[in-house]
Amino acid sequence: MKICSPVRRALCSLGGRCALPVYLLLLLGFAAPLIAVLGFSFATPRSFDLFTSFSWDNYLEMLQGSVWKSYAWSLCLAALATASLAVICYPVAVGMVRVFGPRLSSLISVLFVFPLFVSENVRLYGWVLFFMKHGVLDGLAKLMGGQGPEVLFTGQITLFGLIYTFLPYMLFPLVLGIALLPQDLLTAARDLGASRWQTWREVELPLAMPGMLIGMLLTFVLATGSLSEAKILGGQSIIVITHDIDTAFTYSQNWPFGSALAVVLTLVIGVLTLLAFTRLDLDKVLGRK
Repeated sequence: MKICSPVRRALCSLGGRCALPVYLLLLLGFAAPLIAVLGFSFATPRSFDLFTSFSWDNYLEMLQGSVWKSYAWSLCLAALATASLAVICYPVAVGMVRVFGPRLSSLISVLFVFPLFVSENVRLYGWVLFFMKHGVLDGLAKLMGGQGPEVLFTGQITLFGLIYTFLPYMLFPLVLGIALLPQDLLTAARDLGASRWQTWREVELPLAMPGMLIGMLLTFVLATGSLSEAKILGGQSIIVITHDIDTAFTYSQNWPFGSALAVVLTLVIGVLTLLAFTRLDLDKVLGRK
């Protein structure tokens, strides 16, 4: 049954008016802070003259300093954590979907979700107690006649913290992507003589790619903007860009410079995300061709 144009226009108008609270919420909660940060990035350094002055000094200060190292550390750590989680979570997701039963899969899901109810900083400090000298790991090693490795306050432990913190954000989209795989296609591929490697590479992985892409995007964006892992576990042995932003907004009270750092970080993440999606044929990945 077709709806005549006047009725359709009336319904669209009604829907638009009903959506006004949502538009207002998005404007105040999302667009307004971004506009404020963008405005502060062009303000006079170490001032709060929002929209009353215009200056490129904050961006020029970034070029003259060594802030690019912080950007490089953040992006490299985020990329390594994303790649590591994709390798770690894929077999776990396959096991949850195909090997374990519904009850055991639900239990595993609860085990992965339960730590999220505890503050991230509390969990990271728990790892500090585990890895620190005279801590749990060192104590166990001494009981066996050895000595615990000194891994705390290093770049490796920072990467470990990122992998530990953002594992659920990669796992559950991947579980969803694998759960939507038609089992008939996998069976047909094997019946046609495809090996396990060929079936995984040509059938299973492309069909599971949407869930993996969502998990990788979530993990990369969140890991790039993380601070606690490098600050608590890494002991600032590696200075990430979020540490510089936090310092600019708090200790230095240089909001314009911190805003400029945040604007550049947002642009870098946005450009990398768009490049990743333009390099990938999403229609082919989603099976539209």
